[in-house]
This record gives sequence, C-alpha cells and structure tokens, in this order.
Amino acid sequence: MSAPTVDGAVDDTALTGVEYLGVRLSLVEQRVRQAVALRQATDPEPGDPLRGLHISGAAARRLIEDPDAGPLPDLVDREAQQAAEAVADRAEQAGVRVPLRHLAREFDLLTLDTELLLTALLPDLDRRYEKLYGYLNDDVTRPRATVGLAIELCGVPSFLGTARARLSAGCPLVDGGLLLVEDADRPFLTRTLRVPDRVTAHLLGDDRPDPRVSRVLRPVPEPGWEPAGAAGLAAAIRAGHRLGYVHDPAGGAAEDLAASALAGVGRPAFRLDLDAVAGDPAPAETVAAAVREARLAGAGLVAGPVDPASLNVLQGLLDATVPVVLTGRSRWDPLWAGHTPVLVAAPRFGAGRRAQLWHAALDGTGARVAADVDVARELSPYTLTAPQARQAATVAAQQALLDGADRVGAGHIRIGVRSQNAAGLEQLARRVEPGVGWTDLVVPEDVGRQLRDLTDRVRHREQVLGGWRLRPGGGRGRGVTGLFAGDSGTGKTMSAEVVAADLGLDLYIVDLSTVVDKYVGQTEKNLERIFTEAAGVNGVLLFDEADAIFGKRSEVSDAHDRYANMESAYLLQRMESFDGIAILTTNLRANLDEAFIRRLDVIVDFPVPDQAQRRSLWDHCLGDELPRADDVDLDRCARVYELSGGAIRACAVSAGYLAAVAGGPVTMAHLVAAAEREYRKMGRLLPTG
Repeated sequence: MSAPTVDGAVDDTALTGVEYLGVRLSLVEQRVRQAVALRQATDPEPGDPLRGLHISGAAARRLIEDPDAGPLPDLVDREAQQAAEAVADRAEQAGVRVPLRHLAREFDLLTLDTELLLTALLPDLDRRYEKLYGYLNDDVTRPRATVGLAIELCGVPSFLGTARARLSAGCPLVDGGLLLVEDADRPFLTRTLRVPDRVTAHLLGDDRPDPRVSRVLRPVPEPGWEPAGAAGLAAAIRAGHRLGYVHDPAGGAAEDLAASALAGVGRPAFRLDLDAVAGDPAPAETVAAAVREARLAGAGLVAGPVDPASLNVLQGLLDATVPVVLTGRSRWDPLWAGHTPVLVAAPRFGAGRRAQLWHAALDGTGARVAADVDVARELSPYTLTAPQARQAATVAAQQALLDGADRVGAGHIRIGVRSQNAAGLEQLARRVEPGVGWTDLVVPEDVGRQLRDLTDRVRHREQVLGGWRLRPGGGRGRGVTGLFAGDSGTGKTMSAEVVAADLGLDLYIVDLSTVVDKYVGQTEKNLERIFTEAAGVNGVLLFDEADAIFGKRSEVSDAHDRYANMESAYLLQRMESFDGIAILTTNLRANLDEAFIRRLDVIVDFPVPDQAQRRSLWDHCLGDELPRADDVDLDRCARVYELSGGAIRACAVSAGYLAAVAGGPVTMAHLVAAAEREYRKMGRLLPTG
C-alpha cells in the first residue's frame, strides 16, 4: 500500500482526513511486513506447494515444540504515531476534518480499538493484503484478518482477556457497528473480522448514508427559530440526559423543537421514521444502522411517531449513545420503557409562523406568492407541522410551474396542503374533492349565515382558542364541530361540501351506520381509528346518519343499554378532544342527546324548501348548458311538486336523459315525467294540478 509518511517536511494544514488514514495504515503495514518476515524465518517448509491447504507433520511438530511460533511484532511505532497525531492536531486546528479521529472520539475508542479497526480495514483498501492475510492465517481461503491475527499484529498476546474483550459484545467496536465478528461457529481466535462498507466509506470521506436507512432516515434542516422548550431540552442533553420525549399535538412544532435543541448542543439532527422502521423485515438492524449513521455524522436522532405500533423498535433507541429525541401524539406512557425521558410539550404553530415557514420554503424554490394572496389567511384553516408546511410549499411551487403561472396563487396553496394528507383515512371514509361553491347552494338566508359562521370559526380558531385562550381546561381540543339537521335531500351533505370548498379542504364522508358493531367495544375501536387517521389529515370529517350512534342515552335496563351508553360517553369525550373539523348530519334532531348537542359549536337546521326556493332549485339544477323548450314552466314545477333539493336534482338528471333520448331540448313533458317518477320512487301519491 502506498501510504504517505510523516516527517518534518509535511505541510500540516495540507493533511487531509484520507492522508491521515493512510499514515496510520502505513504503520499497520509495517507490522504486517514484520509478521510475514517472522513467519518465513520460522516456517519449516517454506516451499510446500500445498501450504495453507493442509497441516504437514513438520508444521505440527513446530506448533508442539514452539507454541509461540516466533516473537510477536513490535508494539506500535510510538514515535511515528506521535508524529502523525501531532500533524493531525494541527490540521484539525486549521479546520480540516479528520474522519478517523472523529470516529475514535464519537465511539470512545481506545488506541487498541483503532489499531484493530485499521488492521481489519487493510484488505478493503489494498488487494495485496488478502493474500498476505491468507498467508498469515495459514489458510488461503481466509483473506481477512481473524481475531487472533489482528490481536497479534497489534503486539498483544492473544491469551490476554483485555485484548479479546475489545472484540466482544459490549465493546465500542462491536456494539457501535464499526467491526463485524463473523463465523460465530468457529473458535473465537479464528473468527473473521470485517469492516462494514459504510464505515469504510466514512473513513474515506464519503458521507452518503447507508442505503439500508435511506428510506427511513433524513436530515432535518435547522429551523431558523427557537420554539419554546428547546433551550431547556438542550440544557438537559448537555447535562448528560440522552433521551427526550416531545409530546406533539396536531400541528405542533416537535421536529423543529428537537432540531433546535440538538443544534444548541452542536449536533445536526436526523429524522428517523418509526412507522417505516416498524414495517421493515429487520427493524432492530435498521435502528442500529440509523444510530451508527448519526454517530458517524456527530448528529442526534429525532425519532417518531411513537405509538403502540412502533414500541417494538424503541429499545434500540433507548440505549443509544447519541442524543435521541422521541416525538409522539400521545403523552409518554411509563410502561413504554424502564426509565422516563426528559418530557417536553411542543408548542403549536400559529398562522403567522406557518406563513413564515411557507415564504422561507418558497424562497428556496425561487417561487413567489401572488400579490393578492394573503398566505396567513389561506393557511389559517390548516393544521400543518413544519415539515408538512415546507413540503406543501414545494408542491405549490411545482403546481404553479405546471400551470405556467409566474406566481403561486391560492389554488396552488390548497393543492400543496392537500398533497400532505395521509391516505389512511381514505380506507375508512369516502374522500370527496369539493366541486361546488356558495353560488351552487340554494338555502334560506339564515342557513347561509350559519354556514359562513362555521367557516369563520375554523379560520379564526387559532386566535380565539389559542391566543385568547377562550377554551381552557377539560382536555378540550381546538376543533370545530357542527350539526346539520333536516330531512333527507335538504342540502346537508352539499352544504358540508361547500364549507370544505370554501376552506380549501377535502371532504371525508363516514357512514356511522356502518361503524356501529354488535360486538362490545368494537364500535369504539372503529371510531378511534377514524379519529386517529383524521388527526393527520387537513379535511372536513362528515359523519352521516349521526343519530345511529349519538342517540339519546337511555336508562340502563339491560347490558345492551349499558354498552350503548358507554359508546355515547366515549364519543362525547372524543369529539371534545378532536382538533379537526367535524360535521354530523341527522334526519331526526330530536333523537340526539342534549348533552351531546351542548358540546357542538354550530347547529344548522335545514328546512324543506318553500315554493320560491324550489323554483330556484329547479332553475339551478337544470343549469345553463341543458337546452330548454319554450313550454318549460318552472313556476308550475315549484308549485305542484313539493320536493326536496336532492329530489329536484334527481328529477333534473332524469329529464336530461329523456331529452337526450328524444334528441331535443328538455320539455315540460320531460320534467313532469321525471317528477312523477321521483314521486313513485319515494312511494308518495302523485299531486294534482
């Protein structure tokens, strides 16, 4: 191996980390040469063509008569090593990064540990040492250093327990993943030593992460601000507390808080996705690789979300020797671990902070927001974490580029936010991307006012409930809940879609009649899954047929009544703690429990439309694209047919089909036929007139 040497002519500041590695390896190379020379001098049959493939009689006699088989190599050349260390000291003072030195400090390696690591590393950097190690192992099929050979090359007798312990479980080399001791079925001294490729690459200056963790580990950018609690967590880490837990409510700043705390102790942050790790075939190995990656980079880990599904991977993090900050939606459960971490609550992002994050992320893409867009107002309905806000801004900029727009508009912002919605809720509810607006809604004026009141509550809840603290205590969330009551077809579902459209959110429709289960406790589990998934989604949650489960709590006369009341009590509590937007619909408001109604923010009653409203509904449902014959009399339709808005829409569609079959415009006969068909479908008597 052609490695640089250390002498007085070396320019200290010109020494790179790789050159320092070469200097240290050259010292190992000298000991290998010496060991080969000693072996040749004491070999009874140096010309044996089958050497390394069998043990001859002469070789066996030599082992019996001279078990030491010659003197050990000299100890490390102290003067040469001291010269190399002095040069490396001056190089580091000049700002040069020396990976081998960083690794030794980060993993608490002794001098012997470093020598063992370098001895095992040589064959990965110079092919000659495969043959030389095969010769020294007396086995051409063993081209790597074995435990016994590595210990002897370091000048230490192999029978010393202290040397053997440095290559056993519990030592930094093995526990840190820097050195693999393979062939466990062999005697200890003949087990093979191998340096993982990632460690080799790091020593050569390659900082690309291990491919094993590329899917679950990512760097966290410095937040650029200090969330409340970050300074205290940094002080705890500095004092030696390596484990922290940040309770992260929806829209909390847990990741930024953790990254800021780690930056406060001079460490970058890596985010470890525990959901992805839990789905890995070998989660323990992935966690170990992630911890090693953090140590190689001198970083700390931000790991989450912690939940029951990820508990099986926690142990590898609890014992990690790097600072680990766990995050989770629920509060820390003492049963999760034998010791309690430093507990911190993440502050929520206000609309102003979200807007700042958005602008900062857009600056990174080179995009700009349109002058007529108020980013803070547009983001006010949404609950976003810092990473979600940054990613949503990137998507919005991409969407503007696809549209050929030179500025990011409100529509692009909404698309960006929707792109961050998790897909889990779609397995439990039907997602509807709103396609209607206020102009499509035909309802009484007071109903319209109440619907707009609901959207105003969503937009200003951060100020009213957060800034002004007008909903203190009791574990109540910052969600907004509403009840839409009225007969079928009066516009409840469409109104929910209009509300979602106004807020720039998707609508998720849950049919509660399918959630109720006959088995005890299963209904609560079904609902908990829905609320849990909804917490990670910016959308409007619409519970259809709410009276199927929110009915009046009854006097307990049997076990069925008792469990039904338990379901109601659970749902009352869960609705209060919900941080999202939930709307419930019912055809029978009188059946709902009064205690539940008191907990709702907005209650909207949808009456059956009167004649004037029916006339507007007929006109609106027929639209502008469908041609109408001169005999169409919408006043008569509104006067004769007392139908709900949903039924009128069905009539308009049926009339459109009749007109398409006839190949002409829609006529009054088509409308009458469609209305009569709707009456028969509902089982009602046809009106006269």
